Amino acid sequence: MRTVKVYQEAWPLHTPFVISRGTRSEAVVVVVELEEDGIKAVGECTPYPRYGESDASVLAQIATIIPQLEQGMTRSELQEALPAGAARNAVDSALWDLEARRKGYSVSYLSGVELPERITTAQTVGIAAPEQMAAAAALLWSKGARLLKIKLDDRLFAERMVAVRAAVPEAVLIVDANESWHSEGLASRCQLLADLNVAMLEQPLPAGVDSTLENFIHPLPICADESCHTRDSLPSLKGRYEMINVKLDKTGGLTEALALAKAARDGGFDVMLGCMLCTSRAIAAALPLAATVRFADLDGPTWLAVDVEPALHFETGSLFT
Repeated sequence: MRTVKVYQEAWPLHTPFVISRGTRSEAVVVVVELEEDGIKAVGECTPYPRYGESDASVLAQIATIIPQLEQGMTRSELQEALPAGAARNAVDSALWDLEARRKGYSVSYLSGVELPERITTAQTVGIAAPEQMAAAAALLWSKGARLLKIKLDDRLFAERMVAVRAAVPEAVLIVDANESWHSEGLASRCQLLADLNVAMLEQPLPAGVDSTLENFIHPLPICADESCHTRDSLPSLKGRYEMINVKLDKTGGLTEALALAKAARDGGFDVMLGCMLCTSRAIAAALPLAATVRFADLDGPTWLAVDVEPALHFETGSLFT
C-alpha cells in the first residue's frame, strides 16, 4: 500500500516577477509525495488563477483521489480520474518519479529520451520601464544568456522592444504578451518585431479570440500558450498558430504532454516547452520534452531566492543535466 502526502509550499522570489497580469513575489506550489515499498517519489504543480485554480482548489482535487492513489492508481487511470490541470500534473509527476526510482532510471530514460548535457533555456525579462528592461537584458547577456524571453503588456511596446534590441543586438529574442494585445494594430506590431529580428511572438491575443488570426498574414511565428492545453486544443489552432507552448501544469502532467508534443509535430506545429514559477522538482518532471523542442523556457527556479534541495544545476541561460 502506498502512503500519500499532499501539501502546499511558498517560495519567495529574489526579484518581483512582472507580466501583463500582475506582479508575483513568491511561487506557491502544491507537492505530492508518494511512498511505496520504501521508495519515495515526489511531484509538484503551480496552481494558476488564470485557469481558475488556487492552492486550495488543487489540494481539494487531489484529495478526491487519495484513496485510489493509496490502492495503486496508475498513470492511465489518473488521466480519467482528474481533468487536465495543475492537480493532475502533481500526481502524474509523482507517479512517473515513483516508477523511475523503482526501476533505477531517470524519468527521461524511462520515457525513451536521451538528454544532452546542456539545455539552452530562455531567461525572462519582466515588464518595466524601457531602460530598465534594456539593462536587465544586457545583464543577462553578460552572464551568458543567449535566449531571452521579453514580457510585454499593451503599453510602450515599441519603446521597450527597441531599447531591448539595442542593448542585446545578438541575442535570440522571443516575446510573450500574455493575452494583453488587441487585434487592432497587431499587424504593425508583428512587423516591428520582425524588423527587430524577433524569433517568435507568444499569445498576443486573449484565448477565445483565436479566430482573429485566421488568414492573418504575419512575418514571424506566433505561438499558442493560453490557447493550448491538451491534444483537444490542436484542431482550433490550425491555420492560426505555427507553434505551441507545452506546460505540464496545463496538460496535467508528462503523460499528456508527451502525447501533445507528438500530435503537434505530426500536425505541423513547432513546439516550445514552458514552465510556471516553480522549484527544480517541476522542471525535472518536464525534462523528457526538453531535448526536442524549438525553444525551452525553463527558468522558473532561477527566480527563487532559494531552490529546493537537491536542485538542478542552472547557470544563466543554461540547464545542465
